[in-house]
Amino acid sequence: MILRDRILAQLRRRLADAELPLRLRFWDGVEFDFARAPSVTITLNKPAVLRQFLLGDIDRLGRSYVEGNIEVDGRLSDILAVGIALAERAGRSSTLSRLPRALAWLGRARKHSRSYDAAAISYHYDVSNEFYQLWLDRSMTYSCAYFRTGDEDIDTAQEQKLDHICAKLRLRDGERLLDIGCGWGGLLVRAARRYGISGVGVTLSERQYAFARERIAAEGLADRLEIRLQDYRDIPGEAAFDKVVSVGMYEHVGRRNLPLYFAAIARLLKPGGVLLNHGITTGNRDGEGQGVRSSFIERYVFPGGELPHISRVLYEMAGGGLEPLDVENLRPHYALTLLHWVRRLESRKARAIELAGPERYRIWRIYMAGCAYAFERGWLSIHQVLAVKPGRAGDAPRPWTRAHLYVPDDPAKLAAPPTWEGV
Repeated sequence: MILRDRILAQLRRRLADAELPLRLRFWDGVEFDFARAPSVTITLNKPAVLRQFLLGDIDRLGRSYVEGNIEVDGRLSDILAVGIALAERAGRSSTLSRLPRALAWLGRARKHSRSYDAAAISYHYDVSNEFYQLWLDRSMTYSCAYFRTGDEDIDTAQEQKLDHICAKLRLRDGERLLDIGCGWGGLLVRAARRYGISGVGVTLSERQYAFARERIAAEGLADRLEIRLQDYRDIPGEAAFDKVVSVGMYEHVGRRNLPLYFAAIARLLKPGGVLLNHGITTGNRDGEGQGVRSSFIERYVFPGGELPHISRVLYEMAGGGLEPLDVENLRPHYALTLLHWVRRLESRKARAIELAGPERYRIWRIYMAGCAYAFERGWLSIHQVLAVKPGRAGDAPRPWTRAHLYVPDDPAKLAAPPTWEGV
């Protein structure tokens, strides 16, 4: 085939010095290896995808993968390394240089109306509760876990994360907690069981809402916990809660709405009340608002998602009347969390496809693997920010140190942050 031979020759020239561990398998069974003993095999099921390799267009390659026109086999670390190398060396322009901002979903500001946000949340979270149960931990916590050694299983690491949040909030028996974007209710249940709070959780996902209500009833906590299908802008009241927590939710708010978001939280908190905001941030401050975005992420994963830099978070939080107390960067924790998730998804491939379809399986597999790589590289980050609503005298009770957050660790048991070797 003349076109295949021509494009293959161009790829060989552009990748000559890369020693890329890649095997290309074509729709008619012909194979070509770019190195000895290749660890990654890319199968092209249609001639049309040949040109995408020369363009180095990650979004178009991603779409072809989702649609089944490309199949990829190999270890995650090798697959992603090969994909990056193809984008950088085979592409006509440096796609890699734009990838950090693309992964950060930076693009045009969106209106983020109530109906728009509800539809976006439904698209991502209303896939199937059973689908998420396949690869999340037993508490159904869909956010960055917290590792003390790096050797914990995902169930233990997520329990540690929930307790880490509760410790930062200094939850006490009888306090009233608001969980904005409560997911499947895991944090509220643990806070009620272990720390004696009562609380309210809000979500825009109908499936999460139904699941969380059933869970709370089964736990015998219906008299202390309430789940609402409600937008954060519509939560009524003033000074109604002692503590507020938001985990993995503000990414859906939109940068233009951050002042509104933090002002709503300040309104709902009692004077001296505490907020813990846990969410993804972009690692590229200069990339904010420059119009670069990933159409793959926008189309298939998080429609409407927008990420600020941590500096923007702190600025808007303070502008909303909240005083930041503590900032913790958990970036290595999320890289490892995502690797746990994607391995569990791959190990349950057949059932995942049965529940959500082959396209959804491929989307989540490549999205989580790609995000793990982005967190490992520092293109994405994640921060927990603790803040207080100042009391009437301009002060609020707070601990003198962070000692309440930690127990002494044996240095010999501490592991280095995860790397991609051996993944």
